[in-house]
Amino acid sequence: MKPLVVIPTYNEVESLAPIVARTRAAVPEAEILVADDDSPDGTGELADRLAAEDPAIHVLHREGKEGLGRAYVAAFRWAMERDFTHVVEMDADGSHRPEHLPLMLERAAMSDAPALVIGSRYVPGGEMVGWPKSRELLSRAGNLYIRAWLGLPVSDVTAGFRIYRLDFLRSMDLDAVESKGYFFQTDMTAAVRDAGGLMVEMPISFEERAAGESKLSGSIFAESLLRTTKMGLAYRGSQIREALSRSGPQE
Repeated sequence: MKPLVVIPTYNEVESLAPIVARTRAAVPEAEILVADDDSPDGTGELADRLAAEDPAIHVLHREGKEGLGRAYVAAFRWAMERDFTHVVEMDADGSHRPEHLPLMLERAAMSDAPALVIGSRYVPGGEMVGWPKSRELLSRAGNLYIRAWLGLPVSDVTAGFRIYRLDFLRSMDLDAVESKGYFFQTDMTAAVRDAGGLMVEMPISFEERAAGESKLSGSIFAESLLRTTKMGLAYRGSQIREALSRSGPQE
């Protein structure tokens, strides 16, 4: 196994060095790719300095703020050009504990070869630390809504702490994943399900960000609601059409 940890950044100059150090300590066998969307606060320059000091750290400079989904797709393609076997998605803000990675990577390497391992807040043993109850309830309700519409067999559809098997990603049409923002995680979960990939969840402790400002906003939740409803209508409609075709007149 040769894992690559992808850390997308936009204005994360305060949190980047600590999370990189923790990741290198937790999984020294992994390499790190910082995918920076031309942060005006100097995050990209800091990433370059970290990379100059450690050959296991790499930087992908992007021309502008195109969104989380585009950053990850660019990072996936970067990894595909090299000899990595797995790609880890992890936030730069400290909400994902790198210390969970050894067990998550161990699960990803098991003989059933999951296409996707999700670090989940909502399976037994998972938790959220430092979040107000109102925000937790909103997150849980959003996940229930998504699962109900899209029929996804995971508890934490919107989770951003993930490990993908790279050969499975190569078999997918990443250009067909439309989302540029945070809905990318839902889009990818549905795409893996539709491609027949095994998805497993492992419990994690999800923490409130340690530094900087949250990128979440009301518009992000609104986008998720609208996209889920649109995808859900298409998905459930296809199920109804399939059922009707099976129950049609028999000769």
